[in-house]
Amino acid sequence: MTFSRRQIETAIAALVAIVTAIVGLGLRDEEQLGPKFLALERVARFEQPTYLAQPPGRDAPLFVVERRGTIEVLPGDGPDKQTFLDLRRPVKTPGKGGEQGMLSMAFAPDYAESGLFYVAYIDRRDALRVVELRRDEGDPLRADPGSARLVLRIPEPTTKHHGGLLLFGPDRHLYIGSGDGGPSGDPGNAAQSKRTLLGKILRIDPRAVRNHPYTVPPDNPFVGRPGRDEIFAYGFRDPLRFSFDRATGAMAIGDVGGQRFEEIDYLPARKARGANFGWSAYEGFAPLTKSVPKSRTVLPVLAYPHGPGCAVTGGYVVRDPALSRIAGREIVGRYLFGDYCTGRIFGFRPRPNRRAGKERSFRFRVPYLTSFAEDRAGRIYVISQFGVGPDKTLIRGSVYRLVPRRKGVSN
Repeated sequence: MTFSRRQIETAIAALVAIVTAIVGLGLRDEEQLGPKFLALERVARFEQPTYLAQPPGRDAPLFVVERRGTIEVLPGDGPDKQTFLDLRRPVKTPGKGGEQGMLSMAFAPDYAESGLFYVAYIDRRDALRVVELRRDEGDPLRADPGSARLVLRIPEPTTKHHGGLLLFGPDRHLYIGSGDGGPSGDPGNAAQSKRTLLGKILRIDPRAVRNHPYTVPPDNPFVGRPGRDEIFAYGFRDPLRFSFDRATGAMAIGDVGGQRFEEIDYLPARKARGANFGWSAYEGFAPLTKSVPKSRTVLPVLAYPHGPGCAVTGGYVVRDPALSRIAGREIVGRYLFGDYCTGRIFGFRPRPNRRAGKERSFRFRVPYLTSFAEDRAGRIYVISQFGVGPDKTLIRGSVYRLVPRRKGVSN
């Protein structure tokens, strides 16, 4: 039996179409399945890590802030690290409440050219300092400690509620979280007073100009009005960790509570400008005094009571595409946060100016969860200030990365 050339070509085309369809179905099935689990992958161990940051550039190394006053650089994904900066001499670490030490760092948006970065720490007199430094001209993986320049110093009345987060926003200005400084309950009403920098989120341009250590953006809400020009938002107890959603620019703020509630605030940054977040007239949704009408405050999108939780650790809205399509647990677009005392991690889909939707929890726990972080590629990191040894003793802390898994590790 013989076939014409046309019949042969038709048969080959049909066979190719069948194979292509089979392969396509297989690929679609795999895409639909996606990674089955979420996992925490340890990046490295550190001495009481408190924060992680990355300079501009997706391939730049990661820098880990340690409470004792050092910053370690972690090139690539390997375990080897080296000291980028050592400021142990001016940094205070011992103290009641354990809220001293080096708290965070931020790289200038033009870091590649300027080499400038900023650190926040508690000094020997219990003040919060924001200091500018420059990387070493001969070694990009080392800082020049001799370049230190004081940008801002905020005296603190007690050893607690310092805040201390530094973060450059989408507008390229530096945002600074400052706690009310204590004592408990903010009896001096510092968070509500616009005459003090305590209990605020500040917004400045940290570069020195004409012998001024920093300048204030002219569109800050209290420029030309009663109140400190540096204030961007007020009414916080301890805005220990806040972030900007890289997709929408919205602000998410984890404000550490006092005796009863922890809270998360989420709103467009333009609505946070000049806003009163309520402390110490309110804690979460609960009124504490009648000094401020609720209508004049920003209500949290989520608040949870103490016991067993005790201190919220604010996080990030997940935008890492590698974490999409997790079977039954889609987290891209969800805001992740945790609690320092329980180590539990939760997520919810944020809705600006509305209470949080359904809240989900994750099976893994991170002891002494001190911070979340996000690198330039959008990957999410979770930082444990301490680990817990087999005999329940405290050991070195860890930096973890949230990663997908197809099998073998549950979330």
